[in-house]
Amino acid sequence: MSTDLVLLAVLMALVTYPSRAVPLLAPGIERLPPAALLYLRLVGPAVLASLAAVNTLVLLQPDGTYVFHVGVEALGVLACLLVVAWRRNLFLGLLVGVTIVAVLRAVGAA
Repeated sequence: MSTDLVLLAVLMALVTYPSRAVPLLAPGIERLPPAALLYLRLVGPAVLASLAAVNTLVLLQPDGTYVFHVGVEALGVLACLLVVAWRRNLFLGLLVGVTIVAVLRAVGAA
């Protein structure tokens, strides 16, 4: 087992913990302007969306180069985004996106 992943997990904890601890450490955060509160509320979903985009639209080639790729995963992400925007339910959107990709892979479309 490689210890690189342990180091990565520690690094990610050091990066993400401060943003999660702000409400605990700054009790007056609810007095921030509404625009600042909205921004802070949307940081997490924006990071998740960017990770989803990179992990579904960028492929690492055997020669070490990265290429742009649109496949069934992109269709799943698009379906997830549409369901979340329509129903305001992240779980339902994720369920739809994963189901679409799983079915398309099962029938050999991927």
